[in-house]
Amino acid sequence: MRTIDLRGRELSPADMLAVVPRATQARAEALDTAARLVDDVRDRGEDALREQAERFDRVTGHAVRVPEAHLAEALSDLAPTVRASLEEAIRRVRLASAAQVPAPQVTRIGEGATITQRWQPVARVGVYIPGGKAVYPSSVVMNVVPAQVAGVQQIALASPPQADQDGRVHPTILAAAALLGVSEVYAMGGAGAIGALAHGVASLGLDPVDVVSGPGNNYVASAKRAVAGVVGTDSEAGATEILVVADAEADPRLIAADLVSQAEHDEQASAVLVTDALEIAEQVRAEVEQQAARTRHSERVRAALSGPQSAIVLVDDRATAAAFSNAYAPEHLELHLADAEEAAAAFTSAGAVFVGDQTPVSLGDYMAGSNHVLPTGGQARYAPGLGAYTFLRPQQVVSYDRSALAVVREGVVALAETEVLPAHGEAIEARFTA
Repeated sequence: MRTIDLRGRELSPADMLAVVPRATQARAEALDTAARLVDDVRDRGEDALREQAERFDRVTGHAVRVPEAHLAEALSDLAPTVRASLEEAIRRVRLASAAQVPAPQVTRIGEGATITQRWQPVARVGVYIPGGKAVYPSSVVMNVVPAQVAGVQQIALASPPQADQDGRVHPTILAAAALLGVSEVYAMGGAGAIGALAHGVASLGLDPVDVVSGPGNNYVASAKRAVAGVVGTDSEAGATEILVVADAEADPRLIAADLVSQAEHDEQASAVLVTDALEIAEQVRAEVEQQAARTRHSERVRAALSGPQSAIVLVDDRATAAAFSNAYAPEHLELHLADAEEAAAAFTSAGAVFVGDQTPVSLGDYMAGSNHVLPTGGQARYAPGLGAYTFLRPQQVVSYDRSALAVVREGVVALAETEVLPAHGEAIEARFTA
């Protein structure tokens, strides 16, 4: 891991943004490629999807629309321990998601005048579940449960066909979908799958969705940007990120374990340590080397940790650590600080904050009850992670009776005249003239 030394430097907010480690070239290339793949699916439908499956997944002749029998078979074959774990994860995520659905609120503006704020679910959602270097039944839970809690009636799920499964979606993904009652499943992956969900594919009976959600690599995240405006999207949950802020009392072994745990996702994964304790930085570097060498996906981990997106950042003090973290706006933020509970308030920009060294990101990936589909690439400065609210549309319902309208009659007419829109005022006056 490279070192970024910010000690002794006075950095403006713009300077801080400029020094955060990002794999910007990879993201730029992904956006261009993803847009072409999405457009190809929009224009040529199933033919484009099959060509992309052959090119990227090494699969031909598969059933793109998954037969329901495959779902039932996968669920019946699911190991009891995995099923029990998924059921517990579902319970926890359902509890946390329910807190994200606002109750309707009625505001009485005056006698006979009310504004009701209500939150309506979208009708149809497409969720994407990655399937390249790992299998993610947990992502099925994280996407489907909040949509169900929000009240979405139709959910279509897409995941890449697997060459070692005769072109089927991985059976554990199918089992998780079946466990949640999702029967509309498609064996399609990457940017093309996002395009298919957004634009629909008539030959497959796939109708366009209203919102696309789900994690993936940088190509999947970029594909969401390509379809934005055609459909709603969650945040661009691309290649994973972890930023750990540590003080002199932190345990370097645990920090290294958490950095390695996220680096094993993908060669593009980002792992960053920020500390004002030079000794901790050196100890973590040594621990990372040892742990990376013995983990199963050692080569992948080393590639991620040696990339431009990963670093150890040295700072003078806690305030600079917080400023750097807020500029970086990581997907996952871990606080390995002696006063982590109190310190958390200063760290305002992150997809999810994990407080204390007994709350690792791995917990959030599976069983915390929080959602693991989170913004990457700095978007946590302005975008939330996935939740029930992703699938809800706030609406204002306005109700005035004649008396209430009379109270504001003169004011509306005056403002309409000021804006040189006299017909607006005339529409009011029409209600008070024969």
